[in-house]
Amino acid sequence: MKNILITGGAGFIGSHVVRHFVRKYPEYHIINLDALTYAGNLANLHDIEDEPNYTFLRADIRHYEQMTDIMQKHKVDGVIHLAAESHVDRSINAPLTFAHTNVIGTLNLLEAARHYWAGNWKGKHFYHISTDEVFGALELNQPDASFQETTPYAPHSPYSASKAGSDHFVRAFHDTYGMPTVVTNCSNNYGPNQFPEKLIPLTIHNILFGKPIPIYGKGENVRDWLHVEDHARAIDTIFHRGRIGETYNIGARNEWKNIDLVKLIINITDRLLNRPSGSSEALITYVTDRPGHDLRYAIDSSKLEQELGWAPGISFEKGIENTIRWYLDNQKWMDNIISGKYMQYYDKQNA
Repeated sequence: MKNILITGGAGFIGSHVVRHFVRKYPEYHIINLDALTYAGNLANLHDIEDEPNYTFLRADIRHYEQMTDIMQKHKVDGVIHLAAESHVDRSINAPLTFAHTNVIGTLNLLEAARHYWAGNWKGKHFYHISTDEVFGALELNQPDASFQETTPYAPHSPYSASKAGSDHFVRAFHDTYGMPTVVTNCSNNYGPNQFPEKLIPLTIHNILFGKPIPIYGKGENVRDWLHVEDHARAIDTIFHRGRIGETYNIGARNEWKNIDLVKLIINITDRLLNRPSGSSEALITYVTDRPGHDLRYAIDSSKLEQELGWAPGISFEKGIENTIRWYLDNQKWMDNIISGKYMQYYDKQNA
């Protein structure tokens, strides 16, 4: 049995990755490590919490001793590292928090793995998940341009700078010590269980309750949207078949301007709520743009597609409508987050 440590597994992307691995690989022992900060929610995993090949550990990657103890106690063979502070707005207000978690936390994991594995790299793997934001921004007037694995880093926010720093440490451990590592950079994810500070769930929630929908600047910023379940499949593929020491981009070639995406969500949500089509557009409120707001991101996944045969399997038309239906059908989940009750879930499970 392989013992796989997945960090940040109670978060949005992490919970989908944990569920994917627990269900697909019963022969693996999946150890979900999460500090349960504001974005961690064990209710995201209620359907697998009793599976025999699943263990949850509440721990903080910023604490090196905890990481060394966990590596040794659970005899960890592989790490899939998703734990991170990830909201750009929060990074602007608290950059030190992002440096401590994303840079030092990643370094703690690397060091703990290096000392536990002690140079015996056979069957070991350290997989680090990063973001397309480390590459900076693309111009709106160059629609054919996209980020390659070789695109130079040019982070513009404290969040992307902290992720860039963590990426560099992972590659340095491969080059210096020979640690078997891989890095992936993904585009914006969407799907069920995303924390409501993010654009898509926030828009759905505000439509439902008739609240203003904030749009930065003129809403012209462009993002490539990838369904979280497609991302989980890509992580599985790369973890098992990706080349050690390599970087892979993960995207969906699915670019939308923020304002166009919001209007699409409005049309679908109004229809599902039996409201006049587009009636909620009156809720759109343009607000002062975020400092250093990158105009456009676009990921080229050709390397992943050609080498490993991965491709997105969920069309955006189907994915976005199913996502909206999920939030409308799971209002209790959203209510518990907004009220703060979700933070009590861990205590109830361990009473």
